[in-house]
Amino acid sequence: MNLLHFIEQFPDETSCKVHLRDVRERDGLICKKCNGTKHYWLKAKWMWQCSDCRFRTTLRSGTMMEHSNLPVRTWYLAMAFMTYSKKGISATELQRQLNHSRYTTIWSLMHKIRTAVGKRDDLYKLEDMVEFDEGYFEVATKEKDKQQLKRGRGSQRQSNVAVMAESTPLEDLQTGKKSSHCRYFKMKVLDTHRAEEVNTTIANSFDEMSIVFSDKSTSYVDISDYVEMHVTEKSSRETTVTTLKWVHIAISNAKRTLLGIYHKIKGKYLQNYLHEFCYKLNRRYFGERLFDRLVLAVSFQYWYKSV
Repeated sequence: MNLLHFIEQFPDETSCKVHLRDVRERDGLICKKCNGTKHYWLKAKWMWQCSDCRFRTTLRSGTMMEHSNLPVRTWYLAMAFMTYSKKGISATELQRQLNHSRYTTIWSLMHKIRTAVGKRDDLYKLEDMVEFDEGYFEVATKEKDKQQLKRGRGSQRQSNVAVMAESTPLEDLQTGKKSSHCRYFKMKVLDTHRAEEVNTTIANSFDEMSIVFSDKSTSYVDISDYVEMHVTEKSSRETTVTTLKWVHIAISNAKRTLLGIYHKIKGKYLQNYLHEFCYKLNRRYFGERLFDRLVLAVSFQYWYKSV
């Protein structure tokens, strides 16, 4: 969706609310009180009422927009701008485009959207043949480390990230040349290099019938316990461009994107930026439909996952 199309489809707050109502009804409403799924719309109050227990659900209840004082159209504009660009947009630029007075409000809004897309992608697991490796991303140091900067130790540190990519092997029948095709990606920040944390990431991210390719890191010794097969190769330049090709392409692209737009990222927010990067990468062929998918992610009833 381009800007002109957005203005035509959502000229005011009411049009955005009507669209949000339709999206939530298509996705399915769940009553917070009785878990009922049958509701009817109260037009005068802009609420749904449960057919079973009469509990009322507001338009934003259970979504990332709940408790937000911003208009729905501001949320829609933010999602539109975040999907217009292939790479992304900074909070400073979005604040300027929305003509909003407070940077922190826009920054918080964008992180809520990034959290929503991360939760959406967590609903799915990678399957079939999957590449797995780790990349090191530079993040800004803490305030207390400023003394180190004066001693010439730099202003950034390395954060370890597990990078996963579905990779389908291909072979040209005429030439016999082998290649691979990538599908979906996941990136998870790791707090440690221990095998236990890697195992948790594998269990939460991969289908049990997957075949995983990785190098021979000692942190990967238990991967075979969580998947159908684990194939390892000694880390080398050839492994990087063949067996783990798409993982390292994703790492390079993510680093370039984050550095070019956000410059310095605090370690505790790195996962949110990776959520956005992977969400857009996984839907790189969606085109204008990406905006609609983002609205669906933000309006999804995440509270229900914890019930």
